[in-house]
Amino acid sequence: MKLRLFSQYRGLRKEIYILFFGRVVTNLGSMVWPMLTMILSRKLGMDASTISLVSVGAGILMVPANLLGGKLADRYNKKRIIVFGDSVSILAYIACACIPLSWVSIALMLAGSICQSMEYPSYNALIADLSNTKDRDRAYSLQYLGGNLGLVLSPTIAGMLFENYLWLSFLISGVSIALSTLLIAFQIRDIHPEEDSSEASVYQKAQKDASLWEILRQNRVILLFLVGMAFYSVAYQQYGFLMPLEMGRVHGDKGALLFGTVSSLNCIVVVLFTPLITHLTAKAPETYKLLGGQALLAAGYLVFLLLLGFIPGYYAAMLLFTWGEIVSTIAQDPYLTRRVPASHRGRLNGFRSVIAFFLQGGCQVTVGQVYDRFGSTPAWLAVLGLLAISAVLTGVLAARDRRVYPKLYCIPERAPAGRERKEVHSRRQCFSGKARDVARVLVAKDKRTAHAAEPRTKWASEGKN
Repeated sequence: MKLRLFSQYRGLRKEIYILFFGRVVTNLGSMVWPMLTMILSRKLGMDASTISLVSVGAGILMVPANLLGGKLADRYNKKRIIVFGDSVSILAYIACACIPLSWVSIALMLAGSICQSMEYPSYNALIADLSNTKDRDRAYSLQYLGGNLGLVLSPTIAGMLFENYLWLSFLISGVSIALSTLLIAFQIRDIHPEEDSSEASVYQKAQKDASLWEILRQNRVILLFLVGMAFYSVAYQQYGFLMPLEMGRVHGDKGALLFGTVSSLNCIVVVLFTPLITHLTAKAPETYKLLGGQALLAAGYLVFLLLLGFIPGYYAAMLLFTWGEIVSTIAQDPYLTRRVPASHRGRLNGFRSVIAFFLQGGCQVTVGQVYDRFGSTPAWLAVLGLLAISAVLTGVLAARDRRVYPKLYCIPERAPAGRERKEVHSRRQCFSGKARDVARVLVAKDKRTAHAAEPRTKWASEGKN
């Protein structure tokens, strides 16, 4: 069973595996951003409202970076954009390691983050370019697995370095990004898009002369997806905002180490369960996965709130939270890339981040103020309310998506050349009950026809003899 789970990642292009290893190496040294809230609160003495304002300011600066990054991704060499963005990040983190922690350090971190945000649309679109429609789930699942494989130990190590050796966390982050950048720069040579002639790829046909707004007008369901996922993203981000604040408030100086171990558990669960969940949900529509992920995320937050102060409860909450994260994450990128023209993947990924940043900014400030004025419970209830809004929007999306993109729910497979064409039930993408019944009838009809033909062939051959 274990071999079967990991063998599902076979058969992808070499470049997908290189990006996977690059993500592993980068996240091995990801020791700063998981601790950002703790740095701002414990090292620089900020309260929740101020931290939320800093997050909003960073989000505003990243808006033009994402839009520019999306436009560049659709027009220029995606690999070069990734290498450039990473190079600036390397310099920023190494500089942070060489100076005392201050607002200058935060500004340098922000500069590196902006460049990485600029490269995000290129990275995401490149994975879609290098995989065809039927392999898209596996390709994105593998990248997600790689990112978390690198994060298994880094948050715990960051928690141990937090008090006295924070500069070392910056240095390790810079070196790890440098190694990943060298790997991508020198090992990825072929970035030509994968040819895809399947019927389901009809929605991905390039429309180079169309603007982003024209594409969105043609695909209004995509706007529903983007807004629903923006609300989900805001709720998800509280894992790195409210959770560490709560642990610091309840457990004091031990809060950083506790949050580091909880974050490491998050990564361990992702590594252990992503192949299994990818395998078990292979036949499910992306919209159903999104709904399941939101439900599990809400359950995790609820357990954290109810068991606050009880340390084993944090790990139980993180287990539920992470299952929800996995189910939702492996569905989001495949959903979007299967339904939009390949010529606009970069711009749509950038626009998706912009919507999330704007919504996250307003909601983050609100959650921070609620936390400071009214306490923990009202803040967490507000977060659960955001998840409820996301779930309602996703439910509407699930109902409309099947009508707008029917070819993604039942794909006719062609028999090899020289054989009679058959309409068969697609194992991965035919989810409609009606379509499934039709497919079964067609297959049964083919079998009866073949069975009826056998005696006539036999009698004919006997007559000749």
